[in-house]
Amino acid sequence: MARTNNYLLQAAQAKRYFLTYDQAALIRKLKLAFDDDYLYPMLFARKYRLSRKTGDLEREERGAWQDANTHEEVMTLLDLICDSKEGRFVSGRWKNMADFGHAFHQNLLEERDPYAELFQSQPEDFRKACEALGGEPLPTGDIAYSIEVFDGLPLAVQLWLGDEEFPARLRYLWDENALQYLKYETMYYARGLLLERLKTEMEAY
Repeated sequence: MARTNNYLLQAAQAKRYFLTYDQAALIRKLKLAFDDDYLYPMLFARKYRLSRKTGDLEREERGAWQDANTHEEVMTLLDLICDSKEGRFVSGRWKNMADFGHAFHQNLLEERDPYAELFQSQPEDFRKACEALGGEPLPTGDIAYSIEVFDGLPLAVQLWLGDEEFPARLRYLWDENALQYLKYETMYYARGLLLERLKTEMEAY
């Protein structure tokens, strides 16, 4: 319960933070679609709308707007919108997600991964899900795709198939300049969103 409350507090704080910004400057920086009431960013190939008055977030699903005020969605989108650098650019060079952080976080990425096991059990559905999000195949890993997060920033997910000795595992690569777009901690929120989106897409097949 305490963790849930902390997440809600963080998301609420991020919304208040957004409301202090010059929204016209954010629109210019990111070339966002907008109207008097909302900004319209894209995240993992899905359209969102962000209230210019409250910071509340909705996602478009099946032609209707649905509540999207989850911790991961709010923190990822508002970090990208508010704190991405003016002169950001994609380098075209990949960097292992673990190399952006500390040894503690690297160890977290090496634990047994139920998502990797799910994707290995349904490899063709995993491919279809990546492509449904606009993913482009990469020639690394057993199955790998580059998927746009937001504003041209790619995140690559590599599936390495397991066997009797070693479990299936996932490896994540970001563009070398990812920290021009979002904070290191936000990479974990974005990664979690991607995995849930892929799982949801696979459940539809």
